Amino acid sequence: MDINLAVLIDGDNIPSAYVKEMMEEIAKYGNPTIKRIYGDWTNPKLSKWKNLLLENAITPIQQYAYTTGKNATDSAMIIDAMDILYSNKVSGFCIVSSDSDFTRLATRLREAGMNVIGIGEKKTPNPFIVACDKFIYIEILKNQSEESSSETADSKRDKKDNVDKITQKEIKLIASTISDLADEDGWAFLGDVGSLLQKKQPNFDSRNYGFQKLTPLIKSIKNFEIDQRENVKGRFKLIYVRNR
Repeated sequence: MDINLAVLIDGDNIPSAYVKEMMEEIAKYGNPTIKRIYGDWTNPKLSKWKNLLLENAITPIQQYAYTTGKNATDSAMIIDAMDILYSNKVSGFCIVSSDSDFTRLATRLREAGMNVIGIGEKKTPNPFIVACDKFIYIEILKNQSEESSSETADSKRDKKDNVDKITQKEIKLIASTISDLADEDGWAFLGDVGSLLQKKQPNFDSRNYGFQKLTPLIKSIKNFEIDQRENVKGRFKLIYVRNR
């Protein structure tokens, strides 16, 4: 059964171009029953959002910038998030922002037992990323959008530029996670590996490295060995992995 999610978007801090892809991504994790975007709608910079809000049933919340240099949008989002938390209408939150000001909010929501998903750009500061249960980069959604449309040579090049090269740091993280879960023969169930990787590093996502799923990413790294086993309870094979 889907969990109900509150989606709170920092309109001052997030580009509007991939809102459709963003909402499709959020739907994978739950039912977005509350969808709000915060910003000063008198500001021409937010004009690109207006049609998208109707198409995606997102409610705009007007927040005037009362003082220069102070972000009133952050305060409005935080106050609303706490009101929603105490209403007991949702089981999780999706905070869409690249702003580290929401770090304490994410921490507080998780302390209250909420599942917290963050979505933002790759420039998002690490404290906000690690405060979430899962953090998804908007750049990944951009890549997926380009894949589903007819690609020009330029868009393919842009997509390649947006894909990270996996480093020794991530390989060591995967290896240590396999070791944490391995049986006496060194094998670990890949589903458990993926879950623990997410807990250790909320922004770990195979799509960051150009792979739609964790299995092909693991297969592409020579440090690991994969074993596909029959599943007596279903038609999909069980995938196990171990360090070479």
